[in-house]
Amino acid sequence: MEAVDPIPLPLSAPFGGAKLALRFEDSLLVYRRDDFPDLPYPNCWDLPGGGREVKESPWECAARELFEEFALVLPPTQITVARAYPAVAPGGLPTWLFAGWLTAADVASIRFGDEGQHWQLMPIADFIECDHAIPHLRERVARFVQEDAWVVSPSDAAPH
Repeated sequence: MEAVDPIPLPLSAPFGGAKLALRFEDSLLVYRRDDFPDLPYPNCWDLPGGGREVKESPWECAARELFEEFALVLPPTQITVARAYPAVAPGGLPTWLFAGWLTAADVASIRFGDEGQHWQLMPIADFIECDHAIPHLRERVARFVQEDAWVVSPSDAAPH
């Protein structure tokens, strides 16, 4: 995997979307993408999140996608880090990745939506090593692990 550093990006700057690396114990909430040939990364393991709708903030985008995909509403206090990354596709917009925690009650309340094939809690190490997970997300999660991103740091706390 090729390392790509996060970038400084004001919350008001244009961006393409937001994802969430949500941890429950030593696992991440992931889902298997649909297997449609016109879909980027078909049939791959992905993190919750997706594309920005008009005028959403990074957190609003991530929170909306989490609700649409898993029927979860997380308080911002469960988010520990927010980072912007350069676009993966040439000419694309930067994207955001949030790190946060799920409670047992959150996991019990998951109601999987109609995007994707199924969800699971995947051990973090398995996600990082999985050849069927989206490569740039594997890399970013690996960096979050190295940096203890799930520990709240006041200087790096997620903006809301």
